[in-house]
Amino acid sequence: MNKPLFPDVTVNGEVISAAEVAAEAQNHTAPAGKPGVAWRKAAQALVIRTLLLQEAHKAGVGATPQELRKGQVETDEEALIRAVMETGVTPDAVDEAAVRAAYDTNPDRFRAPALYEPAHILFAAAPENAGDREQALKRAQAALVILTKKPGAFADLAKNESDCPSREAGGHLGQIGPGDTVPEFESALAALEEGKISSEPVASRYGFHIIRLDAVAKGAALPFETVRPRLKEALEKAAWADAARRFSHALVARAEISGIEMGRP
Repeated sequence: MNKPLFPDVTVNGEVISAAEVAAEAQNHTAPAGKPGVAWRKAAQALVIRTLLLQEAHKAGVGATPQELRKGQVETDEEALIRAVMETGVTPDAVDEAAVRAAYDTNPDRFRAPALYEPAHILFAAAPENAGDREQALKRAQAALVILTKKPGAFADLAKNESDCPSREAGGHLGQIGPGDTVPEFESALAALEEGKISSEPVASRYGFHIIRLDAVAKGAALPFETVRPRLKEALEKAAWADAARRFSHALVARAEISGIEMGRP
């Protein structure tokens, strides 16, 4: 009989079948051609889940499933895991000194959103229409060839080629900030130097854009008291995650596990 590619996993005598691991592996990423990476991630996740459920039963923890969001309620096992984590995980306290130190380490991280003044030329194409997308990309690439030689032709190209109403203003969009346009356009703006034209067409749900960033106003630095509540919340979440890892590692350290190396990614 051929030996299975991936073995069953045993956790304190409880078997997690290779089939269960394979099903869980669908939820984990892996490099192309390396399914073993996804399998290991899945096996490790199921080991931790099993250990948490074993701990809940051993401690006699009870839990009532809670509504996570409208129409979605925890399973019984998810409720038990939440309850045992709430009982067993003790994060380090985040005091005011820690919050202040996190701010002072790099105050420049905490700024109001930047404002941009871009212009663009839109070659429109719906995401679901592959043929139109291909033609729009070719038009954008042809326009970029012209702009590489004659950057000053941007306004004329916008007027003659753009599928956006901004063509009447030479492609100028005015001043925009976060949320004023789609995320893919915003990401391209954030990566563009002031006064420069995007070196490649920028894909969005509307088609392809050639973007010129005319000006950018960096957001003002935010004072400590303004960012303190969300900074403290972020530090508390990080402290809880660190404590949860320590708790899980302790369960692994005293468990009998076969079929998977828990320390291997």
